[in-house]
Amino acid sequence: MQEHLVVPLFRPVVLFLLNGVLVMDWFSIRKKHTLVSPDAALTGREQEMQLVEPHRLFGCELRRPLPAGEQRLYLGMGCFWGAERRLWQQPGVTLTAVGYGGGFTPNATYEEVCSGQTGHVELVLVDFDSARTSLQALLKVFWEAHDPTQGMRQGNDLGTQYRSAIYTTTEQQLEIALASKVQYEAKLAEQGFGMITTEVAPASNFYFAEEYHQQYLDKNPNGYCGLRGTGVSCAI
Repeated sequence: MQEHLVVPLFRPVVLFLLNGVLVMDWFSIRKKHTLVSPDAALTGREQEMQLVEPHRLFGCELRRPLPAGEQRLYLGMGCFWGAERRLWQQPGVTLTAVGYGGGFTPNATYEEVCSGQTGHVELVLVDFDSARTSLQALLKVFWEAHDPTQGMRQGNDLGTQYRSAIYTTTEQQLEIALASKVQYEAKLAEQGFGMITTEVAPASNFYFAEEYHQQYLDKNPNGYCGLRGTGVSCAI
């Protein structure tokens, strides 16, 4: 009989005891590296995630309407804890929030996303003031803060929810993001890196994550941050 254990190695990794020996569950890992199909995804629920607290740094409600003169996009670069902190630190950013998107399961929970059966990415919602910063400036931060060539993982974080993604909300954003991908891929190739695996597409959905994930590294300054860039500069 196999006894399953959850071991806190960075983010949850499933291991099991086989004849008294601790063994990594490679089947589960392979499954988490394969994007689930829409008909096989979890069904989810209609009820939205309850969010009570305002943003800890910006003071506004997370579900606010987008203010005039601002833009919104969604970025995925691995674990959303460190990604959100990197983005709220940028000049001109007026709101960040973490959630799940790009998949199929409405109002998914963190446990469901970690199962690999939702198709979602761990995302950061980013609102920014176009008079104080630009999409290009934020994309430079995005490309340099993680390794966009790693497919369904980011460093030690394994699974489809950790894939790199840019989900846009306007046609102009999409054009700029696609052009930046081509430019940065050429720079990475010069340094011996492989092809960029980042998904760049119009935003299809976004579901807020649980409240304890919001501004996690402001609540827990010494918490886990998996951001690791390539060291290759992005000149856009």
